[in-house]
Amino acid sequence: MDSSNGIHYIELSPNPIRFDAVSQLTNVFFDDSNKQIFAVRSGGATGVVVKGPGHTEDTVISFCMNDRGGSIRSIKFSPDNQILAVQRKENAVEFICFQGDQPLLQEIITHQVKTNIYGFVWVHNREVALISNTGVEVFSIVPEKRQVRSVKSLSIGIKWFAWCCDANVALLCTSEGNALIPVLVKQKVITKLPKVDLGTPNREVEESKVTLGQVYGVLAVLILQPNPTTFQMEVEVHLLNGPGLAPRKCHVLRLSLMGRFAINTVDNLFVVHHQSTGTSLLFDIALPGEVINDVTYHAPITPGRSIKPFALKLPSLSPDGQILQCELYSTHWVLFQPNIVIDAKLGCMWYLNLCIEPLCQLISDRIRLTELLLQRSNGKPVLLKVLTQLMDDQYKGTLLPVLETIFNRINKIYASWVQLELQSQTAQPSNVKTSCVKQATPPIVLIDQLDMVQIFQRIARRSYTEAILMMYLQSLNKFNIAAQEDLSKNIIRELIHNRSFDTLRRLVSYSMLLESKSVACFLLANSDMDTAISQVAIDMLGRIQAHEIIIEVMLGQGKVIDALRLAKNSMGLEKVPARKFLEAAHKTKDDLVFHSVFRFFQMRNLKLYETLSFPKTEQCTEFIQHYNNTFLAESGVKPQMA
Repeated sequence: MDSSNGIHYIELSPNPIRFDAVSQLTNVFFDDSNKQIFAVRSGGATGVVVKGPGHTEDTVISFCMNDRGGSIRSIKFSPDNQILAVQRKENAVEFICFQGDQPLLQEIITHQVKTNIYGFVWVHNREVALISNTGVEVFSIVPEKRQVRSVKSLSIGIKWFAWCCDANVALLCTSEGNALIPVLVKQKVITKLPKVDLGTPNREVEESKVTLGQVYGVLAVLILQPNPTTFQMEVEVHLLNGPGLAPRKCHVLRLSLMGRFAINTVDNLFVVHHQSTGTSLLFDIALPGEVINDVTYHAPITPGRSIKPFALKLPSLSPDGQILQCELYSTHWVLFQPNIVIDAKLGCMWYLNLCIEPLCQLISDRIRLTELLLQRSNGKPVLLKVLTQLMDDQYKGTLLPVLETIFNRINKIYASWVQLELQSQTAQPSNVKTSCVKQATPPIVLIDQLDMVQIFQRIARRSYTEAILMMYLQSLNKFNIAAQEDLSKNIIRELIHNRSFDTLRRLVSYSMLLESKSVACFLLANSDMDTAISQVAIDMLGRIQAHEIIIEVMLGQGKVIDALRLAKNSMGLEKVPARKFLEAAHKTKDDLVFHSVFRFFQMRNLKLYETLSFPKTEQCTEFIQHYNNTFLAESGVKPQMA
C-alpha cells in the first residue's frame, strides 16, 4: 500500500470551514442534518459561533446564551434556524426561540421527561424527535404558547441509535434481543420498518461498529466486524431494498486489515479509512465481485492510498503567511456522513472529494474502469478521454475486443435512457403542458452517439477506423438503438474512403443507417466516387418514399423513361410536369427517348383534355416545335400545334 508516488484519489476540500479549536473553554459540536458546526465558549455564556456549508462572514451566526448549569451534550438548530435545541441533562432538552439571528433568552422552553434521552433530531421547522431508552417520540414546538406537544410516539426499549439525515431513518438497537430496527421519522410520522437480518439470533453489535448512510439512493447499514476465519476486518453492507423488505446482507467489503477504521461515502463509493497505515480504501458495490450464498464480496477497487496531503495557510503578519502541513488520519479527526472530516483540535472542517483521473492510472483493466466511471458524477469527460486513448493510433486496433465490451456497457445505459424518453413522450397527454409532466431522470453518465462521433472524427481514415465504427454500430443495433444522422454520415464517409461499397449497400438494405432525405443526399453528394453509391442513395430514398428526389436524380442521370414511370405511379397523370420531362428528354439528345416522352404526354392530354394539344400553361412550345421538326416534317404529317 505504498502511497509515496504521489497518486491520490481522495482529497480534502480546498477551502475548509475554520472554527475555534477545542480547548478548556471551547467545546465543538456538529449537527449532521444541517451540516452546521458549533463552537461553544464557556457553555455559551461568552459566545456561540455557528458555521455551515457555503458560509460567508454574512451567514455566520454568532450569539451568547446563559450557562444554565451542566455541560452541553448536544446543540442543533431547527432547519430554518429559528429554534435552537440544547441538551444539558440526560432527561431534558431546552428550546430557545430566535428573532433574526439572536436568541430570545427570556422565552426558553424546557421539556423534561422521565427517561434517558440519547439524542434528538429535527424533522421539521417546528417538530423534533427525541430518542430515549424507552422509544421514539415526535414533539411539536409551539413558541407562541411556550409549549411542547407530543405528536407521535413509538415505545420500544433502546440501547443506542444511529441517524441517517438523508433518509430520515433512525437505526435502533433494542434492549431485548439486540435487534437492529430501522424507523422512518418524519413530520407527524413514525414508521417502524422490518429489522435488519443479522443472520444470527441475539447477535450483539456495538454502536461504534455501525455506520448508517445512503448509496445509489438506497439506505445502507454498514457493520464493521472481524472475519471469523482470518480475523481480518470486513464491512457487512445491509441494504434496505424496498418497502416491507428486511434489510439483508447483500455485500461484504473485504478490508484485509486489522485496527481502527472509519467510513465515509463519496460519490456512491464507500471510503474506508485505516488509521494505522494512513490509507483509504475505495469500494463500489455496483461493480461485480465474488458471489457466495447471494452475497457479493468486494475487494478494494485499487490498493489503498493516502488522502492527498493538505497544506493549511495560517494567519500571519508575513505577506506569504505561514503554511501548516495537516496531519492526515489524526486521532483528532471525527468523520460524519456522507463525506465530512472534522479536526476539532485544528479547528477545520473539510469535505472529502473524489479525484477520478488518478484512478485511470491505477486501474489497468479498462472494462472495469469503464464500469466505475459510468457511476461517477464527473465520470463522463474522463470516460470520453479513456475511450479516445483506446482508439488512438498507438493501439492500432489491437484492443477491439475490449472496445466491444465497453461499447456494450455504454449502450446498455444509453438504451435504457432512450426507452425512458420514449415512454415519457408516449405517456404525455396532448392537453398537458410539458412543464407539468415529470421528466425522466437521466443516468449518472450518458454517452450518446454525438459524444462518440466526436471521438470517431479524430480517428478518421485510419486502418482500423472502419472496424471500430462497425463494432459500435453493431452494439447500437444489439440494444435496438437507431443510428442518428451524424453517426450515419460518419460511417458513410469512412466506407466511401475505404471503397467498402458492398458493406455500405448491406447497411442500407438492412436499415442499419438512418434513412432520411439528408443522409440520402449526402450519399448522392459523394456519388462521383462510384456509381454504386448513387444506387444505394436511390434505394434509401425508395424506402422513405422520397419519390420527388429519386425523380430528380434519375433525370440528372438521363434515366428519363424510368423517372417518368416512377412519376406516373407516385404522382398521378395530372401532376406530372410535362415541361420538366420533355426538357430532360431533349438534353439526352436521344430522339427515341424524346419521342417516347412526347407521345406519353400526348396520350395524357388526350385522356385528361380530350385533345393531343398541350395546355399553354405548361409552356412546351419549343419542345412541340422540336417534335414537329424531327418527326413530322419528313413524314408529311400535319404538325402538332402549340
